Amino acid sequence: MLMDHQRSLGFLMHDVASRMRYRFDARARALGVTRQQWRVIFWLARTPGVTQAELADTLEVERITLCRMIDRMAEAGLVERRADPSDRRVWRLHLLPEAVRIADKLAEIGAEVEREALAALSPEAADIVIDSLERLRNGLRHRETEAVGQREIA
Repeated sequence: MLMDHQRSLGFLMHDVASRMRYRFDARARALGVTRQQWRVIFWLARTPGVTQAELADTLEVERITLCRMIDRMAEAGLVERRADPSDRRVWRLHLLPEAVRIADKLAEIGAEVEREALAALSPEAADIVIDSLERLRNGLRHRETEAVGQREIA
């Protein structure tokens, strides 16, 4: 028996995330950044000095793809590569002032889109949704950790 996919958790989460991302993208375009660029800016704002390899893994893109993107962003004066003091083969990524300004604007856009999405709920219901999603995420992380541990034992 097929379940009603319109009401399945996975479908609803994907649909809500896609709609929020679409609204965010439309506003972020006015800042002159693509989705991939704003994702890089967000991550570098949260984790300055991350390596290109770590960032590629986090963003789930090929390393060469990220390298080309970072090349373009560096040319645009958004990011810079700094040599790792302990391993000269490794480059650490940092935002430049223009990208910090964009990151601040992106955060404002994100807060605005979130407010719009949550406006359909009472403040109490919004808190319940956020708390529930955090618990779902943490539960899935716990299961992933258990699965990794079981594979290592086997």
